[in-house]
Amino acid sequence: MKSYEVGTFILRVFLGLSFVIHGLAKFQGGIGNTAGWFDSIGIPGFMAYIVAGIELLGGLMLIIGLGTRYISALLFVIMIAATVKVKLSAGFMGNGQGAGYELDLAFAVIALFLFLNWKSPLSLDAKLANKEAA
Repeated sequence: MKSYEVGTFILRVFLGLSFVIHGLAKFQGGIGNTAGWFDSIGIPGFMAYIVAGIELLGGLMLIIGLGTRYISALLFVIMIAATVKVKLSAGFMGNGQGAGYELDLAFAVIALFLFLNWKSPLSLDAKLANKEAA
């Protein structure tokens, strides 16, 4: 196994775990509260359910490497939207009143990397692709 394949695996699992934690937090904090916050910033409240679901289930799928390309694309879009809609005005490192968009941007870049390099040998995607090729 090549070192970039191990690196891709580490990035995929890290991003997956990060999104599982963020998705769970949205549900544990009361998804209705998250929906209300979405409404308060001009995003329809029902989107909180969609975003939290994608973060939670998508994160789990990334951990096992299933649907990596599709999940990564969705997470990339979510992180760019979060950056533009919520954190861009705070600046890269934040403004002293809230976090900046550096973490959101890092997650977006990792998601883009995984979108482009989705067929890691340490994934169900690769196993399924090998099974179809046989």
